[in-house]
Amino acid sequence: MVAMTLPSHLQHAQHWIDGRETPSSGAQRIDVINPANQSVIASTPAGTIADVDAAVSAAQRAFRAGSWSRISGRERAAVLLRAAAALRQQADQLAQVESMDVGKPISFATAVDVNTAAETYEYAAALAQQLDGAVRRTPLPAHAYTQREPLGVVAAITPFNFPLILSTTKIAFALAAGNTIVHKPAEDTPLSALFVARILTEAGVPDGVYNLVTGYGREIGEHLVTHPDVAKVAFTGSSTTGAHLAELAGRHLRPLTAELGGNAANIVFADADVEQAIQTTISAFVFNTGQFCMGGPRLLVQRDLLEPMLEALAAALPHVPLGDPSQPETVIGPVATSRQREKIASAVKQAVDAGATLVTGGQALDLDGGLYFQPTVLTGVDNSAEAVQEEIFGPVLTVQAFDTEAEAIELANSTRYGLAAGVQTTDISRAHRVADALEAGIVWVNSWAMLDPAMPFGGVKDSGWGRENGPEQMESYTRTKSVIIALAPDPEAEASN
Repeated sequence: MVAMTLPSHLQHAQHWIDGRETPSSGAQRIDVINPANQSVIASTPAGTIADVDAAVSAAQRAFRAGSWSRISGRERAAVLLRAAAALRQQADQLAQVESMDVGKPISFATAVDVNTAAETYEYAAALAQQLDGAVRRTPLPAHAYTQREPLGVVAAITPFNFPLILSTTKIAFALAAGNTIVHKPAEDTPLSALFVARILTEAGVPDGVYNLVTGYGREIGEHLVTHPDVAKVAFTGSSTTGAHLAELAGRHLRPLTAELGGNAANIVFADADVEQAIQTTISAFVFNTGQFCMGGPRLLVQRDLLEPMLEALAAALPHVPLGDPSQPETVIGPVATSRQREKIASAVKQAVDAGATLVTGGQALDLDGGLYFQPTVLTGVDNSAEAVQEEIFGPVLTVQAFDTEAEAIELANSTRYGLAAGVQTTDISRAHRVADALEAGIVWVNSWAMLDPAMPFGGVKDSGWGRENGPEQMESYTRTKSVIIALAPDPEAEASN
C-alpha cells in the first residue's frame, strides 16, 4: 500500500501569478475533497475577477517583453525538456497528488497520467524547434515568405477528470509556440496544476508566462474567455458549457478550440477475437471509473455474440479490483465528486425504470466513506433512450445488438456526439471500411485508448472542434504572417535597355 502524502504548499494553496504564489483578492476558499474517503485534503482560493485581471496582465506583460515569445524555438525546447525531466523525477509525488485529488488508482496515475504529461512536454519541445515559415515563389517583383508567430495570451480551461493530462495538452503546446497562459483548472481537482506551476518556473519558464487562477467557472471562467487581452481560448468540458463559451468568445471574435462530451460506440463484430474484445470492452468503459470523454460506454455487438459477451461481462466485472486507489492492484477507484456519483445513479435508475435489464452492478458502494459505484451493464435499452443517447460519464455500459455492418454504423453514428469510436474485427478490409464511415475524431481498431502526443484527438458534431496533440495543435497556437518585400529594379539591367 502506498502511503499517500500531499505537499505542504498545496494544503493551503494560492494562485500562481507572475512566477509566484499570490493570495486572492477575496477571502472565499474552496475545499478539495479526496473522493476515496471524502476527507478535506486542501483548500484553494475562490478566484475573483480582480485575480483574473492580475493574471492576464502578468501574461500580457510577459508576452510583450518577449522573454519567451521572442526567443528561439530551440531555447524554449530546452526549458520544456527540463520540465519533462522534473515531472519524471517527481513522478511518485505527482501521481499521489493526482490520485488523492481525483481518486485515480495510483498505478494508473503513475504509468498513464504522469508519463503522458512528460511525453507531451518532450514532444512539444521537438515541435518548438520546427516552427518556421516558407518562401513562396510568385510572379511579383518581390521576395515573399511566411512566418509563424505566437498568438499572445492563451486562456486554458480544463476539466476535473484528467486534470494533469488535459492541462498538459494545452500548456505544453501553447508554451512551445511562444504564447503566455492563464490557466483555470477545475475547482474540484486543481492540485496537480498547482504542483506543475512550480515545476515550470523552476525549469526556467519566465515569470508571467504561465499563470494559474483557481475558482468557479461561472465566476471567473466567463470573464477569462471575454477578457480583451486574451488572444485564444482552449477548453475541455461538457458540450453545454462549450457551446456557451463559444457564444461568448464569438461575440468578441475570439478563437476557441473545444474538446467536449463523448459517447463512443465500441463495435464488436462476430469475427472478432472474443477474448480480446471482452478485455477491450471492459477497459473502454471502466478506465478512470468511466470518467473518460473518449471512453466506450456503448457496446454494439453482432447478434451471434450477444449472449456470450453478456455472460462474460457478468462473470468478469465483479472480479475487477475496485476500491482504495492507493492500492497498486486497484483498477476502479472512486468517482471524483458526489454530484457525479448522484448523476450516474440517477441515469441507471432511469434506464431500469424504462425497461432496461440490469446485467450486473448498478449500486453505489460505501467503502471507507468513498464515492464508489459498481461497474454496471445494461441491456434491452432502446436506442432512443437517454442512457444511450447522452453521456453518463461513469462506469456504465449499455449493450445493443446489430445484424449487419450497415446497421452497426448507423447505430454508432446515431448520437449527437463524435469524439471516439472502436472497431473489434479480424477482417482488415472491414476495419478500414467501418473506420472510414464512423463520425468520430479518433477510431481505435482492436484496442482502446491508445494515445500518443503525436496523434491528434478531438471531436465532430457536439463533441467540439479543433484538435489536441500533434502538429495540428501547434498550428492552432500560432498565426501565419505573410511578408512581401518589393525588389528594386536591377540598375545594370535597366542601363543595358
